[in-house]
This record gives sequence, C-alpha cells and structure tokens, in this order.
Amino acid sequence: MSHTTAQPHHYTTVKTPGRILLFTFCFLLSAILTSCSISYKFTGTSINYDVVKTISIDKFPIRSAYVWAPMESMFYNSIVDEYSQKTKLKVIKRNGDLQVSGEIVEYSQTNKSVAADGYSAQTQLKITVNVRFVNNSNHTQDFEQRFSATADYDSSQQLSAVQETLVQEMFDDIIDQIFNATVANW
Repeated sequence: MSHTTAQPHHYTTVKTPGRILLFTFCFLLSAILTSCSISYKFTGTSINYDVVKTISIDKFPIRSAYVWAPMESMFYNSIVDEYSQKTKLKVIKRNGDLQVSGEIVEYSQTNKSVAADGYSAQTQLKITVNVRFVNNSNHTQDFEQRFSATADYDSSQQLSAVQETLVQEMFDDIIDQIFNATVANW
C-alpha cells in the first residue's frame, strides 16, 4: 500500500480584461460617489433667505360670471397659510420681496357624463385663478399665469351640499401649483 500525501492546490487568478475593467469601473464609481455632495431641501423651497425675507399676498377678487361669495376669503386664507407654514417668509400687507396677486377668473360647472335615463350623472366644477408673481430680487422669475383645478360630484347631490368641500380641495390643488411655480422652482 502506498501512502501519498495530498499536495495543496494552488489556484492562479486569471486577470481577464473584463474583470480589470469591472474593477476599474467600481473603483471610479465609488470615488465619484464619495466625492459628490448631495443637498436636500426638506421645505421644498429654493428661497435664499439672506435676500428674500418677506412676501405680500393680495386678496384675489372674484371676476367670474358665476360667483360663490365665500371663495375670496377661503382662497386668501389658504394661500397665506401655505406660505406661512412652508416657508420662513414674513407675510406683509404690501411691497414684499415676493409679491403674489391676481383674481379668481372662472368658477363654472358642466355636465360631465350622462346616465342611461338621459340626465346628467356627474357634474364637474372648475376654478381658474389668474396669478401675477413678482420677485423683486430676481425679476427674471416674474410671471403672469393661470392655474386651474377641477372636482367632480354626483349630479343627484345639491351643489350647496358639496360646494365648500370641493372648492377647498380645488383651492388646495391650485395653491400647491402656485407655491411650486413661485418658490419651489421645480
């Protein structure tokens, strides 16, 4: 019987061009990622508070053919709250570093769909607000633009039963659009 001792196997690593390329790519990628700086703004705004400290927001009068009186104060209170809660800007009566003004130019309802009996099944409300924005620290950002939102309700309901809720939902949508256009710069 012969006794043989097992020799350890020596494996040699073959460096293929693909492995070298992969290693180089990973190394460069990690170097780039560690050298990059990423900054997040959790407020969602791009305001330079060293330059811009105040905002003036005018009341938005109703200039549409169809009018629901509480809309003017609802819109004004909601837009002031938006800027007060989401920015560090001080809201002042006039001559702010940023200025927002405009009017509610459309409040309308249209039949959206018809039921089998020939009567309207859904009604759509629409609000459009014309906005003028002035940035006194950078007039290239000034604009005048219209913002709209719609909401549907079942035609079997009276408008008076759903109006306040739907108008507030549409105002929230429009004010988000205005906020993004004025101070978020997306």
